[in-house]
Amino acid sequence: MSEAMLSKVRKLLAQAEDPACTPAESAAFMTKATELIARYGVDRALLAAREPAVDPVGDRVVEVVAPYARDKAGLLAAVADPLRCRCVRRREGSGFAMHLFGFASDLERVELLFTSLLVQAAHGLAGAVVPGGEHPAAFRRTWLAGFAQVIGERLRAAEAGAVAEAGAPSVALVLADRSDRVERRLAEAYPRLRTAPRRRLAGGGFGSGAAAGRRADLGGTGLTGTGVSRSIPG
Repeated sequence: MSEAMLSKVRKLLAQAEDPACTPAESAAFMTKATELIARYGVDRALLAAREPAVDPVGDRVVEVVAPYARDKAGLLAAVADPLRCRCVRRREGSGFAMHLFGFASDLERVELLFTSLLVQAAHGLAGAVVPGGEHPAAFRRTWLAGFAQVIGERLRAAEAGAVAEAGAPSVALVLADRSDRVERRLAEAYPRLRTAPRRRLAGGGFGSGAAAGRRADLGGTGLTGTGVSRSIPG
């Protein structure tokens, strides 16, 4: 990502995370940051269609640590899928190793967003009030599930908007081809991959987490580090 665009995204994120920022102001900063990130993804895809060497298919491993490692892994998956990346969850100690596959520019976008969203989730959970009589861990797991679901929906909408803005019918074909190539790379690495069973959660935090997901800024904090060790209240 160019330094100029990265600087813009960082500024938008800093403004959205300011405690003095109102929900309306945060939403405005989020909208602009999302547009920049999505437009960057389409621009890189079109450039790579002409010059494949500038954006190769690759992979990287992201370690997601306790507490709430599985829930944070779910957030990473919610970010990766709309940005045309795939991930495989592997148990590693008390946490998980998330093996991501995608084009270099898309993997970069996933890492930027996941870093930022972990920070925002930690802030949101710290301020969320657990209802009396409810187990805190159950509440926080459902809070994170609601947060992740809304983030995924917003990212899909932003990506669709960037494709529509590009206008050219060939864009959809280019992106479909990229997705197919990522799937092939994944199949080569994990030929016998199985889908995990659907998870069932008990807790009343989903609505609160979803509301926080709608307020979250979808910018990024930097090119290095995933932020996976950010502390979520235990």
